[in-house]
Amino acid sequence: MIPLQKIKDAQKRIEGVAVNTPFSHAPYLSEIAGCNVYLKKENLQITGAFKLRGAYNKIATLTPQQRECGVVAASAGNHAQGVAYSAAAFDTKAVIVMPESTPLTKIDGVKHFGAEVILAGANYDEAYAYAKEYGEKNHLTFVHPFEDEEVMAGQGTVALEILDKCNELDAVLIPVGGGGLIAGMASAIKAINPNIKVIGVSAKGAPAFKNSFDLKRAVDSTSVRTIADGIAVRDTSSITLGYALECVDEIISVDDEEIASAILFLLEKQKLVVEGAGSVGVAALLHHKLDYLKEKNVAVVLSGGNMDVTLLSVIIEKGLLKSHRKMKLTVTLVDKPGSLMRFTQILQELNANIVHISYDRTSISLDYGDANVTVHMETKGKQHQEEIKKALIKEGYLRN
Repeated sequence: MIPLQKIKDAQKRIEGVAVNTPFSHAPYLSEIAGCNVYLKKENLQITGAFKLRGAYNKIATLTPQQRECGVVAASAGNHAQGVAYSAAAFDTKAVIVMPESTPLTKIDGVKHFGAEVILAGANYDEAYAYAKEYGEKNHLTFVHPFEDEEVMAGQGTVALEILDKCNELDAVLIPVGGGGLIAGMASAIKAINPNIKVIGVSAKGAPAFKNSFDLKRAVDSTSVRTIADGIAVRDTSSITLGYALECVDEIISVDDEEIASAILFLLEKQKLVVEGAGSVGVAALLHHKLDYLKEKNVAVVLSGGNMDVTLLSVIIEKGLLKSHRKMKLTVTLVDKPGSLMRFTQILQELNANIVHISYDRTSISLDYGDANVTVHMETKGKQHQEEIKKALIKEGYLRN
């Protein structure tokens, strides 16, 4: 375990820098999950994620000479912003190496705090290798996103804030990627109240840490693929795994469909923008992965909110289709005046709101004299969509 005093020392260092983020009850989610759910909203942190805590604590503990030379880090985004912000606070040069696929919003966020950005590698692990080599060549101190006790101690301050506000918890759900957050938090939680269950939640598309935890030895993945880019770590750290094996009770995983539904739920029901990595705990509860926690008091860490708006728009669109609030149909009409009017009239009579329509008479799959019409419409649920289909079948626009 990371010593509790080390985590408390980190809390003193970050005071006045990192925000003591809101921790509040989520009634609607509690009703769905069947337990009392409280959300720790690290998505509202200054840099949009908890990573600021560990980065600031690490740089604060460097020698004046090390800070004068500067720091380097590798990150998919949130650690990068934490390091950039912290380095600026100490007037220290920061170079951040990010994977080439990093969303523009995260790159801009890092540059906003004055750091130099280098894009290198297809994923975090390749960016990490580049950053280590770059740091050695240029005499910069490497600030690891999770494999560092001072960084983990900084992340552990999230647990201190949670327990300060609610000491009657039965479980805490924590996102798991490289393991720095859960190592720091679990150390603090078990030191203060060993009876609280610490449960890690990972993405199925990045299984290395969960597989390692289950096997009790570090194993790596050959690749990662998940919308939760903040926890898309390919290789397992034996250091953070060691802390997890000592302090963590269980690690479960959720898939991208479940993560996407949690992102949409938090946006609609909690009015919170939370990235994929930060949504995994909510995904686990929404999809009843932890039914043994019914009637228990459960805290969920929303670890970050730096969401790529392009991905968010796709998640919203798919979510509307899955929840039957949007519908897409393609019908074949006789290509003559009045055909389209009658089709749209039927939709109007059924109170379907057309938001997009396209007309194609050139497809090679069509007979001459026919046209395909594709329509996107807003609907009022599954029953409404069934009524629309029945009407179109009756009129001969769709087959039964």
